Amino acid sequence: MNTPQSTQPDTTPYEALGGAPAVRRLVDRFYQLMDELPEAYTVRRMHPESLAGSADSLFDFLSGWFGGPPLYSQKKGHPRLRMRHRAYAIGTVERDEWMLCMTQALSEQVADAALREALIQTFAAMADHLVNTGGSASACSHASP
Repeated sequence: MNTPQSTQPDTTPYEALGGAPAVRRLVDRFYQLMDELPEAYTVRRMHPESLAGSADSLFDFLSGWFGGPPLYSQKKGHPRLRMRHRAYAIGTVERDEWMLCMTQALSEQVADAALREALIQTFAAMADHLVNTGGSASACSHASP
């Protein structure tokens, strides 16, 4: 898993974004969009009614992935994204809906165009990596890993 790069040579994306408050705003906006956009219905159904736990996990993951405190690893160990998501049927529709929300959140929250584009490209590669079905899964799978 590649870590996104800041456009400033000695600055982590975490620092370039504005630290924990900015990462929290990004995560909160991402899940707000997922909750509100009809175009994100399929991916939203994969999540619990309350998005609070999902938001906390994403914040913890992004904190470390962006070069800040490794909160996720401290709490849960290595992220192992594919393994942790394998219980969910993720197709291209789910990937595209997830990316719609993340791209819009990044577009609204990240002023640095070069950093924003680098993050979008890195998230797209990560989202592609998590696809584990052909086409749309269109239903949540709650099977145990």
